[in-house]
Amino acid sequence: MMESIAAILPRRRIPMLKRLVLLLWVLFVSSPTSADTWPFEPDGGELSKDAALDLRSMNEKQSGETGFVRLSRDGNSFVRGDGQPIRFWAVGSDVYRGKPEDMDTHCRFLAKLGVNMVRLHATVAATNEGSAITDVNEKEIAGIFRFIKSAKDNGIYVTISPYYGHHKTPESWKLEGYTKEMNPWGAIFIDQRMQEGYKAWTKALYARVNPHTGLAIKDDPTVAILQVHNEDSLFFWTAQRLPEPQMKRLAKAFGTWAAKKHGSIDAALKAWGHKEKADDAEAGELGLMSTWHMTQDWKGGQAKRMRDQTQFLGEFQRAFYADMGDYLRKELGCKQLLNATNWRTANDLKRKEIEKYTYAALDIDAENEYYGSDYQHRGENDGYRIDPDHFMVNESCLHKPLELTVNFKSQVGHPFIVTETSWKNPNLYQTEGPWLISAYQSLGGVDIVYWFSATDTTWQLDPRRPWWNVRGMNPLHKWSCSYPTLMGMFPAASIIYRNGYLKEGDPVVVESRPLEDVWERKTPLIDDNEIYGVSRETQECKVARTKDGRVSRAAFLVGPVQLKLGGEASATKVADFSNNLDDDKGAIRSNTNELLWNYKEGWCSMNAPRAQGVTGFLKQAGGVFKLHDVTIESQNDYASISVVSMDGQPLASSRRILVQVGTTARLTGWETKPVEFEFQKQMIQGEQIVNTGKPPWLVKDTQVSITVKNKLITKATRLDVNGVLAEQCEVVREGDALKVLLPTNTMYMILE
Repeated sequence: MMESIAAILPRRRIPMLKRLVLLLWVLFVSSPTSADTWPFEPDGGELSKDAALDLRSMNEKQSGETGFVRLSRDGNSFVRGDGQPIRFWAVGSDVYRGKPEDMDTHCRFLAKLGVNMVRLHATVAATNEGSAITDVNEKEIAGIFRFIKSAKDNGIYVTISPYYGHHKTPESWKLEGYTKEMNPWGAIFIDQRMQEGYKAWTKALYARVNPHTGLAIKDDPTVAILQVHNEDSLFFWTAQRLPEPQMKRLAKAFGTWAAKKHGSIDAALKAWGHKEKADDAEAGELGLMSTWHMTQDWKGGQAKRMRDQTQFLGEFQRAFYADMGDYLRKELGCKQLLNATNWRTANDLKRKEIEKYTYAALDIDAENEYYGSDYQHRGENDGYRIDPDHFMVNESCLHKPLELTVNFKSQVGHPFIVTETSWKNPNLYQTEGPWLISAYQSLGGVDIVYWFSATDTTWQLDPRRPWWNVRGMNPLHKWSCSYPTLMGMFPAASIIYRNGYLKEGDPVVVESRPLEDVWERKTPLIDDNEIYGVSRETQECKVARTKDGRVSRAAFLVGPVQLKLGGEASATKVADFSNNLDDDKGAIRSNTNELLWNYKEGWCSMNAPRAQGVTGFLKQAGGVFKLHDVTIESQNDYASISVVSMDGQPLASSRRILVQVGTTARLTGWETKPVEFEFQKQMIQGEQIVNTGKPPWLVKDTQVSITVKNKLITKATRLDVNGVLAEQCEVVREGDALKVLLPTNTMYMILE
């Protein structure tokens, strides 16, 4: 089969022959027929007591029963209250806004799939016009309280993000400079009135006794992590639109800072040799250059001033997080671990590590990152829904390894968490997501990845929204991980990551950066920045060092990449990983020798004693993958296959093994047509949605046989999508190995 469309993106119009092949390919993958698919129909048995696949026992009887989650001794990971290491397989959830009985079902269902951490992405402020800035949304708080009980009873820990500034500013808040047409971006860092509002909201949420648990959140070890807020920063583009009264507050603070450093404002201006229009020495104010200016290179006095402005803003934002941390811990008495926020900057190459410096005032570093290019889904309202006539491109990360959403530098002494991720809908190639995340967060030491977002009590069987109508069809809700191609892949991924079946690698890079380099906005030795635009180059994957002497981001696929802020540059350590890169084959091998990523052919394999498997475009890669104890043969054009020990023993001696298979799925009647569409002045080869479809999901047939070298297992049983034993399958003994041909409707199978 052809590579994914994105893998052959042209920079000009493609020849007619390729266009014809593209047409045939798109019709093939976009219009599944009943002849080569099976319907995903749980039929209400999601919580069947007869399930043979139920991972609830991996969780504690009640989350927090040993005390509060804490940092490990080195500060890089998490331990339970009794000091035992703990790992989390996590989701964000919207169900806290639902009915209590739905919350109970939801948490039990998540536990069954291997989830032991949920993030509640909330805004507890009352944002309706007429509310005071200290008022709270009582319904939101009540939902959080009740959800915590459901989570506790199912051994699931909770992360709370209590505020997101993505709302219009009520005039009744009397927030100076902000109109009702504006979001209050940036105000939380600058405006004392806003900060008093924030303290009132969090006090109402954390200090009240939860009637369902008898504990205030501040005293409840089920709640493991508190974020200060979600996605806002003085280093993002939104800071360029701060209203004048807020800019004057910043200018006053900058004047005080500069006078302290240089002796006076006049001395600062003399040292810089550069003035801004907003400077007012008599008022003690020094104007700040714009966000755009902070993304550019400067010389002379402007460069000197920018250096000081950068340090000032870094220390100013860090002080805010430190102050809020003190408030939460000392005034409210919150015992949880704390994270500042999870955002990026207007220019990550120059500014991300300033942002990271500010987060280091608290315990945990974080970022949000989704897989899928800027052009992957385009159309009106594409930020929240999927409409007929929208343009799209199906693209696999397996051809774009630099875009894996756990390719992050971890600050030494701080766990790193990805508070939101997903393979953005409506991408066809989603089953690789949990497979790759579980494997590479294991390798690189990323501590939690939260899938965004669990929108439904169990599965999202019908993503259509009846209140939207386009050409007589219902558009689809975009932001859900409750699809069978995502959440259905959780069990094996959770078992692998939570039980440490794959090794963490030896650090490939430990970059030690003096703060002076950060204030100067110097380029780091290696970056972990989001890749923008149309270009998706893999040239960097072929070399350990780029032409400018920096370290290739291929390092993230080899082992951990770490950051020490405030250290000496001479303390930087870089391992030679050139032997882990195979230029000819287009492959990257981890330094644990357990993971092999072939980005040229589009597949990745795991090969560890207790977990083996492969994901990607299997048929075009030959269809046969011989691992240490497992041989996988597949005629699937695309699939994600995991063979995992369920009793903790190596696969060669395990008495109970899970085989999990994910292919692709579309709603019944889903239809697209091939098109070219324009993005950033380039023509993109993609598809246009003709019909958004209706339930049920149609899942591509499994065309897989598995051979396991194991003398102990004697039978194979296909499970239905509820994890219940469905049919005994014929097996063939080949010496010490057992071979089984999986039925075409297999998602889960137990070997025992």
